[in-house]
Amino acid sequence: MKSKDLKSLAILGAGAYGTALAIVAARSGNAVTLWGRDPAAIARLEQSRINAAYLPDEVLPQSITISNDLSAAADADVLVLAIPTQTLRQACATLAKHVRPGIPVVAAAKGIEQATSAFISDILRENLPDQPPAILSGPSFAADMARGLPTAVTLAADDLALAERLGARLSAPGFRIYHTDDMRGVEIGGAAKNVLAIAAGIVAGARLGDSARSALIARGFAELRRFANALGARPETLMGLSGLGDLVLTASSPQSRNFALGHALGSGAPAPAKLAEGAFTAPALVRMAHAHDVEMPISEAVLAVLEARMSVSDAIAALLARPAREE
Repeated sequence: MKSKDLKSLAILGAGAYGTALAIVAARSGNAVTLWGRDPAAIARLEQSRINAAYLPDEVLPQSITISNDLSAAADADVLVLAIPTQTLRQACATLAKHVRPGIPVVAAAKGIEQATSAFISDILRENLPDQPPAILSGPSFAADMARGLPTAVTLAADDLALAERLGARLSAPGFRIYHTDDMRGVEIGGAAKNVLAIAAGIVAGARLGDSARSALIARGFAELRRFANALGARPETLMGLSGLGDLVLTASSPQSRNFALGHALGSGAPAPAKLAEGAFTAPALVRMAHAHDVEMPISEAVLAVLEARMSVSDAIAALLARPAREE
């Protein structure tokens, strides 16, 4: 399937990221459908052209078709699933009843399924076996994308040529997509950085200083690379946008829900109401690290705090008490 054959796009999921992706794709002249499952919310969005709950400052172009009809949306040439990891399996099972065989499905979620320890590509392959899977990941806040601010991400598919074609179709002015065939590396970077962003938020919330946060990010990245290496990912993938780039972004900005959750934990404030994917990924990540004999003390400390098995102060003390070692 050539780029010119990928004429229409459907973004499934009308949250912040899905809405931003639809706006970005429309800027390049694509025929775009934005699908959401809530009929009332979609009706309001269709009337106002503003996703008030997520991107209240952005007006959706009239070229974007807004729909609650999954069958119609699934008729597109490319499907992008902007759906949270923990509900992705159910969404894929429903989508399988409507999608044509051979249509590429690009997941824009980041995480590991908590119940099964499945990566996103595993969920796609199990539930949509006739669709070529791809992963879109990297340092990208929805608000920045929607405003047209410069953003660069990575798109991964088993078939490098398909990844290149999909990247060309989804790219837009200010939204640059690099491509790779290292799907596992891309999805590991997107998943593990969420847990580490919670840790960075804890450090910030506890007022431990920028030096401590910098050390945390560096040592957390070492954890991420050890884990990725154990699962067969390429080191250069983790050094790129979907690994180091995404970690730096989410571990340094309150726009990150994971950082915001960590900040609340570190400062003793109430936890934010919005979903933080890292809280769901942490148990699966630590479980998989143990299974592969990978040492991830920062991730383990985050999980202990999330499960209320350890206080923030005790977790920090335990990390600081670890013996010095060669870097």
